[in-house]
This record gives sequence, structure tokens and C-alpha cells, in this order.
Amino acid sequence: MIKHQLAAQLYTLRNEVKQDFPAVLKQLSEMGWAAVQIDGLHGYEARDIAAVMKEAGLRTAGMHVGLERIKNDLDAVLEEARLFDTKDFICHSLPDGLQNPEGYASVKRDLLEVAAKVKGAGYRVGYHNHDFEFHTSIDGKFALEYLLEDPAIYAEIDTYWVRKAGQDPLSFIRNYANRMPILHLKDMTADSRQTFAEIGSGVIDFAPILQWGLQSGVEWFTVEQDYCPGSPMDSLALSLDYLLNLEKTLG
Repeated sequence: MIKHQLAAQLYTLRNEVKQDFPAVLKQLSEMGWAAVQIDGLHGYEARDIAAVMKEAGLRTAGMHVGLERIKNDLDAVLEEARLFDTKDFICHSLPDGLQNPEGYASVKRDLLEVAAKVKGAGYRVGYHNHDFEFHTSIDGKFALEYLLEDPAIYAEIDTYWVRKAGQDPLSFIRNYANRMPILHLKDMTADSRQTFAEIGSGVIDFAPILQWGLQSGVEWFTVEQDYCPGSPMDSLALSLDYLLNLEKTLG
């Protein structure tokens, strides 16, 4: 049942969680989400948020963490992962200064070093892409492919950003079967803006993507919408409804 694998990325609700994190979590649970993906704590204590999630029946579909925290604050990151009962922490982006061949090489070294440290404890280090990793080539391949060459770095592919870079999301994710525990679902508008859209309202065909994910080791299908035309809660409700209806059509 895909319903039990659907998570909301809290970056979508970053403004709302700053106002009342517990209330947002309760609303997402009532809406029908099985999990959330953590994207910062916004001044709240991890222990308190974890307690609210447990009470609301929400699980954790990984945590997005900045590269500097992963490198320099690893003990605290691991403690948060323990509190949230998740194996996965994912580098969510890179500053402009690292978006070049030398930068990607250093990032790869850093992530592999951390992955080696935490593997024995059962944690997984991942990388979440945007479109800029497709703008740099290293050794004849996209920088994203270069970063993910070693299976010790888990993929967290974002369908929108792959499409934004001119690639086909389904074709691209097929390279990461059984090493992508979390897949980011994000749609793109059909107009010239090519901006973020609710799942099912844009140009990406999600049926084969979900089918592939179910057969290829995806544990969480995580919905993120960076910007919403109105209420982010309304956008997430539309995306969830579409995915639950789509599930009925999958063989």
C-alpha cells in the first residue's frame, strides 16, 4: 500500500512550522500523510517534535541536513536521527562556491568519509539534487552521476529538478534501483514558467515512476513543493489526493 509510504517534506511548510510546528504536524496527520521529512527544527527541540510526531502517528522519512552540519556537527545530527527514528540524513543542497569540478570532488570525499563513519551504526548518507548538478560535467558524466557513483552515498532524486535540467525523470532514476530509499516527487507546470506544481497537475507522468519505485526499493515517496500558489496545506492535500487515486490504477 503506497499510502503508508507517502511523506510530506516540511520545507513546503517552512513558514507554517516556524509559527506552530506541533499544529502543522497534527494537521498533516489528520490529512492522511504517513510521514514527514524533517527540514530544520526552527528553534524547536528535536525531542519535543519527535514526541508530537509519535503522538500524531507520523513517521520520519529522513532528514535534510546542510553539508556543514553533516561534516562538523555529526554527533548532533545522529542524535536527531535517533530521536526521529530514521536511518537517513540527506545533504539537501550545495553553496555556489562548490558547484564546480573541484567542489564536487571535495563534497564527494566529505560524504564518503561520513558514510564510512556511520555505516556500522546503520545510518545512511544521501544527496538531494537540484538542476545545477546537471550543468557541470566530470569525467564525461553529470556532476550528480559523479557524486552518486559510490553506492555508499544514497540517491534522493527529485523528479522536478531532473525535468528542469532537460532530462527524463523515469530514465534517470532507473540508474539508482535499490539504492534510493527516498524519492522526491515534485511536478512541473505545463506553461512556459516551468515552475512547481501540485502532483498530477503538471507535465510529469507519475504512474510509471511510482511503479518503478515500488519495485526498486523506494521506502518513502516524499512530496515537496518549493512554492505554492496559495496555501501550502491546500497544495499538499491536492498532491496527496492525486497520489491516493493514482495508487488504485497501479497493477
